[in-house]
Amino acid sequence: MQGKSVIITGASRGIGAAAARHFADRGARVALLARSQDGIQALARDIGDVALALACDVADYAAVQASVEAAHRAFGRVDVLINNAGVIEPIARLADSDPEGWSRAIDINLKGVYHGIRAVLPIMRAAGGGSVLTVSSGAAHGPVEAWSHYCSSKAGAAMLNRCLDKEERDHGIRAIGLSPGTVATEMQREIKSSGINPVSRLDWSDHIPPEWVARALAWMCTADADEFLGGEVSLRDEDIRRRVGIAP
Repeated sequence: MQGKSVIITGASRGIGAAAARHFADRGARVALLARSQDGIQALARDIGDVALALACDVADYAAVQASVEAAHRAFGRVDVLINNAGVIEPIARLADSDPEGWSRAIDINLKGVYHGIRAVLPIMRAAGGGSVLTVSSGAAHGPVEAWSHYCSSKAGAAMLNRCLDKEERDHGIRAIGLSPGTVATEMQREIKSSGINPVSRLDWSDHIPPEWVARALAWMCTADADEFLGGEVSLRDEDIRRRVGIAP
C-alpha cells in the first residue's frame, strides 16, 4: 500500500478506525470520513501527516462527493474506497419500528454505499482502476429478528457490489464485499442492550477484534483476493483467516 490513497467511511471508531491505522502503517495515505468531526480529527492527529479528516454524512451525496474530491486533491489519487459506515439502531420488530429511523438506516447503510461508489467511479476510471471494498454482513443473506432495516440495507449493498463488478470490472474496478462476522465494536454493545435475537446474547469474547477486519481489508487489495471479485470474503472461513494471516 506504499504511496496509495485510501478513503474510509465510518472512520471514527471500530472497524473504520482500525482500518485507518492499519493502512497507514502499511504506507498508505488515508482519508477519514465520519459524522464525528472530533473523532476523526483525534484519530488523524494520532496517525500523523498521512491522515486527512473530513467530516461527512454518507447519507448526503453532495457531502460525499465533496469529501472524495478533497481527498483526491490532497493525495492526487484514490486507489481504494472502503464502504464501512453503517448503523444498527433503531433495533425493533417491524410492528414496533419507527419509519423515520428505519429510513435513516437505509440512507446510511445502502444509499451511503451507493454515494461512495458514485463519487469515486469517475476518478478510478480515469486512473485505470481501483478497489471498492464494502463491509457486508451475514444479515445480507438471511433474516434476523428486529433487524429488518439492517438486513434489507445490507442485502441491497451486497447487490450493489455485484452490479459494480458487472459494470466496471473491465475498467479495472475491483469490487469485493467482506462479511466479517460479529466484531467487538460499539455496534455490538447496542445489539447487546436490545436483548432481542440470539446475537444480543453472545458473549463479548465471541466477537473478533476490529484489527482482524482491517487486515482482511488490506489483503483484499491484493491479487490473492481476485477470485472474490463481485462476491464476498467471509472471515468466518478458516482458510480465509489463514490467507489473511490472522489466528484461527
